[in-house]
Parts: sequence; C-alpha cells; structure tokens
Amino acid sequence: MSFTTGHIGLNVSDLDRSVGFYRKVFGFEVAAESGGESGGESGEETRRYAFLAQNGTLVLTLWQQSEGTFAAGLPGLHHLSFEVPDIDAVRRAEAVVRETGATIHHGGIVPHREGGSSGGLFFEDPDGIRLEIYAPSGADERPAPRSDAPTCGFF
Repeated sequence: MSFTTGHIGLNVSDLDRSVGFYRKVFGFEVAAESGGESGGESGEETRRYAFLAQNGTLVLTLWQQSEGTFAAGLPGLHHLSFEVPDIDAVRRAEAVVRETGATIHHGGIVPHREGGSSGGLFFEDPDGIRLEIYAPSGADERPAPRSDAPTCGFF
C-alpha cells in the first residue's frame, strides 16, 4: 500500500481574511464554501469552511473554528510547504507575499542548507501558520540563515 498527501485542513480565526490571503498568494480558487448554518449530527452550529483548489484539485480546506494565533510551541503542524518549478516562481511569490504584509523569515529567499541549491521563502499566514514556497534549485545566491540546522527547521 502507498500513500500520497490529499488535501490539508487548517483552522483559521477569520475565514474571509484567510481565503483572501491564500487566493492572492497561491492563486487557489474557491471550490466550495459554507456559512455558519446550524445542523450536523451534533446539532451544534456548523463551522464556516472553504475548500480551496488548484486546477480542479482540492488542495486546502480552511475551517473558521479557532481564536488567537498559531502556537509553534505545541505539538502539531510545523510548517506547510509548497513546491514550485523554479526560483523565478519563488521570487514572484515573494513579491505577492510582501504585498500582503505577511511576516517573512530570514529576510527573504534562502537555501535549505549551507551549500545547497534548493530553498525558498519562509513566511506566515494571517493566523501565524508557518508556510514555505520553495524550488528544487536556484536558491544558492544567499547564505543559509544558520549553519547548524536546515531552514526546514524554520527557526
């Protein structure tokens, strides 16, 4: 038996804000979304959600069911990574991410490790969820942020 990743579901605090962010940065389209109507097996109010797709394939679901910001110090998601074909695509994404005002780590595009060519941009969504957009090569124009750990360690 083999497995591949299907879609990823993230809890967000403001669905409209998050949908706007992921659409702008990644170009995802909204495949389906729901309001907060009541129903469901438990009889509780259904949380708002949006299914985000790329080329008709579901990539990400956003669930408005949290408050505050992402807690990097607790068990769970470390970061969510998206591969693009080349470093020019990472540069284009960086420009869009900067337009959003999102927190960017390491000052911009960096290699995954010292002497490595793969690398990318490490940043946060509006809820502080850590994200990466990377390319398999071309990121070796800057030094890696730390020589004692790969940047996929994020911090």
